[in-house]
Amino acid sequence: MPLPFLTVDREPAADHDLPSLKHEDREMWRRPYRPGPWRVGGGALLLLLASYMLFSALVIAVAGSYPSALVCAFAAALVIAAALRLLRAGVWVSAHGIRHVGVVRTSTLRWREVDSVQTVQQPVRWLGLPRTVQGEALRLTPARNGRRQAGAVREDRILLTDHNADFLTRHDSFDSAADVIEAWAAEYRR
Repeated sequence: MPLPFLTVDREPAADHDLPSLKHEDREMWRRPYRPGPWRVGGGALLLLLASYMLFSALVIAVAGSYPSALVCAFAAALVIAAALRLLRAGVWVSAHGIRHVGVVRTSTLRWREVDSVQTVQQPVRWLGLPRTVQGEALRLTPARNGRRQAGAVREDRILLTDHNADFLTRHDSFDSAADVIEAWAAEYRR
């Protein structure tokens, strides 16, 4: 079941080629791929846990322990925020630059700060765990312009892998997403 609210594209067969995008669409931040089943499943499990926590807060409040109910409701709100952040994680592109959204941290580089974006064969982490397997990764190399910029990534950064939560068992989707991100970089790094 497609979930268009998780990505910017609204049509199931949306084409992300640069020439077909209108000028105002290029200005919006967009994720050029759909979130994978592992990411969506993890978010769904967190939201299920939050619903149980909210029901527990209701039961505790009816029992008369309002401070405990407030703590439980606050914990549920934190779990909901974590689930939404997990679903938002990924690589986003626009005419302004490239944004790597993680669960904890987000970094944004303007296109002029990017030296190259390329797909490489290397050991990659399996679902973000310490275990590594041989796979493909989309690597971003920032431009070395000699001056230190606040928040700029200074070493090569892995944006996507074919074994992360979005592309595990979906190698064709990884290839098309990497091609689209490389096309955005080639278009706007000039």
